[in-house]
Amino acid sequence: MRIDVEKALRKALNTGKVYLGAKRSIKAVRDGSAKLVIVSQNCPEELREKLKDANVPIVTFNGSNMDLGATCGKPYSVSMLTIIDPGDSEILNTIS
Repeated sequence: MRIDVEKALRKALNTGKVYLGAKRSIKAVRDGSAKLVIVSQNCPEELREKLKDANVPIVTFNGSNMDLGATCGKPYSVSMLTIIDPGDSEILNTIS
């Protein structure tokens, strides 16, 4: 069964705990609270480098940072976000 990542992400935003933005995401990865990191296709390489030693799954969103922001219901770009608690979402099942 294929999970619709956009739908699962919206559900996680509504029912769980999600950090938007690279600064909070990288901090959550370092402190061990991150369960999943989602990066946009055009996320800057220097931000991806900060995640390379992370022991957390990283998923590339099929779209730009503007697309990821729109999916999150935000009127601004989001290059990276972190799932802390998926809530009722099945987003963690996207990891394969």
